[in-house]
Amino acid sequence: MITGQLRSKINELWEEFWTGGITNPLTVIEQISFLMFARLLDMRESTEEKKWSRKHKDKPFPGVYFPRDKQHLRWSQLKQEGNAEKVLEIIRDEVFPHFRKLGQLENAAASKGPMNTFDQYMKDATLMINKPSLLISAINMIDALPLTQGDTKGDLYEYLLSKLTTAGINGQFRTPRHIIDLMVDLVLEGNEDEALSWTVGDPACGTGGFLVQFMEALREHFTSPDGIHVDEETGGKTYTGDMIEPSHWKHIKSEMFHGFDFDVTMLRIAAMNMMLHEIDTPDINYQDTLSTNFTDRKETKRWAEDAFDLILANPPFKGSLDEEDVHKTLTGKVKTKKTELLFIVLMLRMLKLGGRCAVIVPDGVTFGSSKAHKELRKMLVEENQLEAVIKLPQGAFRPYAGVSTAILLFTKGGQTDNVFFFDVQADGKTLDDKREKIGADDDWQDLDVLRKAWPKWNGGAGKKHFKDRTVNAFFVPKSEIEENAFDLSINRYKEIVHKEEQYDSPKVILGRLKKLEAEIASDLEKLEAMLG
Repeated sequence: MITGQLRSKINELWEEFWTGGITNPLTVIEQISFLMFARLLDMRESTEEKKWSRKHKDKPFPGVYFPRDKQHLRWSQLKQEGNAEKVLEIIRDEVFPHFRKLGQLENAAASKGPMNTFDQYMKDATLMINKPSLLISAINMIDALPLTQGDTKGDLYEYLLSKLTTAGINGQFRTPRHIIDLMVDLVLEGNEDEALSWTVGDPACGTGGFLVQFMEALREHFTSPDGIHVDEETGGKTYTGDMIEPSHWKHIKSEMFHGFDFDVTMLRIAAMNMMLHEIDTPDINYQDTLSTNFTDRKETKRWAEDAFDLILANPPFKGSLDEEDVHKTLTGKVKTKKTELLFIVLMLRMLKLGGRCAVIVPDGVTFGSSKAHKELRKMLVEENQLEAVIKLPQGAFRPYAGVSTAILLFTKGGQTDNVFFFDVQADGKTLDDKREKIGADDDWQDLDVLRKAWPKWNGGAGKKHFKDRTVNAFFVPKSEIEENAFDLSINRYKEIVHKEEQYDSPKVILGRLKKLEAEIASDLEKLEAMLG
């Protein structure tokens, strides 16, 4: 979370786009991403130039991302150009076409720079800024942002993403940061050391929030409390005394994270989000993971089955798919067109044996009465280890959507003996469209209760602590779930304590009414006397 002067700078930048006629939040973030990429690329070029000058003092720098004849396209050159019309023309007609060709540059391809991921999403990129004055204002504001500060620049981009307040046409919407934090904490609990070598995926990654937060959680866990410093102005965290080995950092930054989505704009934003969080070469793929193409394509086939140690996701809920487009390995397990069911089957296929998943689903998945719903739940309970069902409050995803949701935690394979249920009634924010914070910054109400309860359950002492079904946290044995046709809705098992109300007798109530009527009649007589 950023505060103070930096927040004001972002708000000013946003306002510039708004008054300049660009009002779609997704378009604004996309255009800012392009300009940030231009600045980051110039910063990389400067680093390469310094390295070259130390080794080759007498030879001119040949350029890495910008060949010698393209040096005028660098951010440092453009921001010094005084003619706003010319800057617009250069960026539109030269910089964007150059971005599209980055992957073809021999020198750049051999480098480990961020363009290796981002350039593939630039092929259809268009500069939507048509006003020279708006472009110059945006350049000046972005040039003043602290993109050299690793932690702050990531928080900065998260704040930009928080301005996305509408759901996509396919039912995708941004997952609130505190919900992502909760899911990451639950899957990491007790597994922090082995998590350093995990392979983590999101088959519907959107802006990349789950992947980014998993890396941030690892970094925070492996830094001593004394080594975490919070900037008073920005709220950004700086880590010192890093305890993660270099070999693990190499895995984290280039091999751990893999995201997939079929929305190119989201992919651009996800790639930028991860690069700003210091994942230099994120594996973000343009792919509909439910389609036959995902399993059959050479580039993504290796990720389609038995590939991941962990999957974190909030897949699209809305609508149905053409059955012909869905891979047969999915519909062969659960015959349905509903995306929320197919994604869970997909995740089970993508996980390694013993791999874990935390996924957000609409409530209907937990209690739907169709054959497909029942088959899916039976598969989770009988063929895998269903660990937990966490009911979220209905307003958790406002203002994007008012849909009621739950989090499912499960492990591929294994055995379900008991399932942990938790009813989140208050997530620390108001449940209206404003979603304003309630209480202190570190007070997340039921989410903190869940964080404290989970280690007890996950540690094997569940039966001792969670027998009472009148409270938020309790467990249900597998046999009872089977008896209820694999219904996983929390209301099926939670016991409601009804408080007996005490009412006065009719005779007492009648006496009060008569006394009240007498008082009214007396007041009317006094009023009449005053009127003469």
